[in-house]
Amino acid sequence: MIPGILSDIALTAWDILSDVAPWLVLSFIVAGLLRQFLDPARFQRALGNKGLPAIIKATLSGMLLPICSCGVIPLGLGMYYTGAYLGPTLAFMVATPIINPAAILLAYGLLGPEIATLYLVAGFLVPVGIGVIGNLMAGDELHAPGMDSQVDVTSLDGGEPVMLWERLVIGLKWGIFELGTMVGKYIILGVLLAAVLIALIPHHLIQAYLGDPGLISIAGIAVIGSVIYVCAVGHIPFVAALVASGAAPGIAITFLMTGAATNLPELISIYKMIGKRTVLIYSSFVVTCSVFIGWLANQLLLPDFVPFYNLDKGKQAIGLANMLIVSVPDELQTLCSIVIVLLFFRAYRPLFTTCLKRVTA
Repeated sequence: MIPGILSDIALTAWDILSDVAPWLVLSFIVAGLLRQFLDPARFQRALGNKGLPAIIKATLSGMLLPICSCGVIPLGLGMYYTGAYLGPTLAFMVATPIINPAAILLAYGLLGPEIATLYLVAGFLVPVGIGVIGNLMAGDELHAPGMDSQVDVTSLDGGEPVMLWERLVIGLKWGIFELGTMVGKYIILGVLLAAVLIALIPHHLIQAYLGDPGLISIAGIAVIGSVIYVCAVGHIPFVAALVASGAAPGIAITFLMTGAATNLPELISIYKMIGKRTVLIYSSFVVTCSVFIGWLANQLLLPDFVPFYNLDKGKQAIGLANMLIVSVPDELQTLCSIVIVLLFFRAYRPLFTTCLKRVTA
């Protein structure tokens, strides 16, 4: 029995890693190039402040990117270490996985206009809310260390101008080998923990929670969704099937929001790279808001909800969404997964070296 469970955990972990690895590698590259080529003064004027416009800009930017909650980690951390305040950073990291054009099309086509509209509104308001709370409750982590003084990234230490290719190399080196190494060691640990939970939590338990409109069930599914890895786009058809079978609409929204916006790899990365207070703000606010929105939908907004099912509109929505979803070849998924694993071993190389010396001594 134990070998079977271990095999399930390993396969689940690899499936999760294969899904997120291409977006992680792409995010490492983009974060490195943004850090190198983005004008620090202009960026800090846009997102390096506590104003509401900065939070809204970050939220709207995140809503347009089709990136999952793991893939958004390097981009969010890259923004933070480039000069963005904590509020805009958290708003971006919440908005990006919950809402994107493909998810909205699928939601309207498969879940119906009532649930989809509520999901869209919540997907905007919750990131804005966490951005405001993040700025208000932050301490020293309001901005990354060293962001008080702006750095000229167009020159080397000696004051000589940096050539374009040199800036490319510097940006890629920081994004992959520095940011990638820092994030990679937590991503692998988080993926393994998420795989353990997915392998051990019975699927019928999740379905039972999704079918019960009570507050306890909403809170339970919020906790489950906050620790396991859920792709909003990939799980909308699954949730739509459950809603069509009688699942409560509010619980479906709660599951999609907490599942997409939070997971163990993301929470561990935030905890290690920004701090304990930030991960508490992030997780507690997202879970609380998702539970409240789910309860509000069941009790007040959609008390007499009738399951939506329209085969023609569903097929049309899936067709449009597929045009916006990037299909990553299996070979590229495998290559990117290997890169993440190598970054993980690079991060823990001193520990592995010490253990090896002890074993061979």
